[in-house]
Amino acid sequence: MHIKLSICIATLNRGAFIGETLDSLLDQITGAVEIVVVDGASSDNTPEVMAEYVARYPQVKYFREQKNSGVDADFDKAVGYATGRYCWLMTDDDLLRPDAITTVLAATGADDDLIIVNSTIRNLDLSVEFESQRLPHNTNKAFKNIDRESLFLETAAYLSFIGCVVIRREFWLSRKRVDYYGSLFIHVGVIFQSPPVSNVRIIAEPLIVIRYGNAMWTPRSFEIWMFLWPKLVWSFPDFSDRAKRMICRREPWKSIKALFHNRALGAYTVAEYRRHWTKEVKNFKRFSAYTLTLLPESVANFVMVFYFSISKNPSQMALHDLLHCRSASLASHVLARAFGLVRR
Repeated sequence: MHIKLSICIATLNRGAFIGETLDSLLDQITGAVEIVVVDGASSDNTPEVMAEYVARYPQVKYFREQKNSGVDADFDKAVGYATGRYCWLMTDDDLLRPDAITTVLAATGADDDLIIVNSTIRNLDLSVEFESQRLPHNTNKAFKNIDRESLFLETAAYLSFIGCVVIRREFWLSRKRVDYYGSLFIHVGVIFQSPPVSNVRIIAEPLIVIRYGNAMWTPRSFEIWMFLWPKLVWSFPDFSDRAKRMICRREPWKSIKALFHNRALGAYTVAEYRRHWTKEVKNFKRFSAYTLTLLPESVANFVMVFYFSISKNPSQMALHDLLHCRSASLASHVLARAFGLVRR
């Protein structure tokens, strides 16, 4: 049977999770769907887990790399190995909701270059729901050429999550890709490079359950969100500065508030200061940035938790990050419980 959809997974050391992910896919797979897994030289039991699935399911194709080339290159390789008309760039630890594949297959008949799939966000063990739907859409939506800036404004931040991307394979292969290796967001580069994607469809129904708090890149969060992500967003020439600013600041690492938040998470230390703060930056800002590295992480964490405790609608995911990072103290947890901020 002709393959209509390739579910492309780039994985690294996810032996504890990828089986559950594959089960959620295989429970609803059809003859028109294949699963392509590229393993970036995992050092855990991922090869053994994958061997079991390959032996049982002919729709599962497994490619193990001899050395790790990075997540961007591995997703690019997965699309190259795929044979489907569309490729769903799936994460290696999240789950699909029932009938997700059927819903996406139905959407692929409209010749869109990109289909964006909505998602639900839960905690690590999936017991607590943080957001019932990440994109605030109640009905499906389509964007054409004239809507490019609107598309960027509505979806760019959400598209940092690669699992929401279903993309026409020929479109992907026609775009610059190597330029975005190392960005950690190759798909965003493919979508918004010049000329940006034209024909896009949003599926409003949440079809993915995101396992929040399990990202492999957490140790690099400061570098990613303060430098790599802004650099990518601000590199796209076809969108106004106003639109880019709505997605993220150009140099968020210069914001004392952002630095304080990262200090509270244990992500901003003297090592980050020495690596990123140059002599070109004004002395007062450099002094303030350095002073923050001297503030005990646990104190910064407590202050941020207190800030959330007096906020009207505190972000449950931001609070989760604060209470599950290395800086979180008993005092922070007691404060969160006292204000009823901890979901059980």
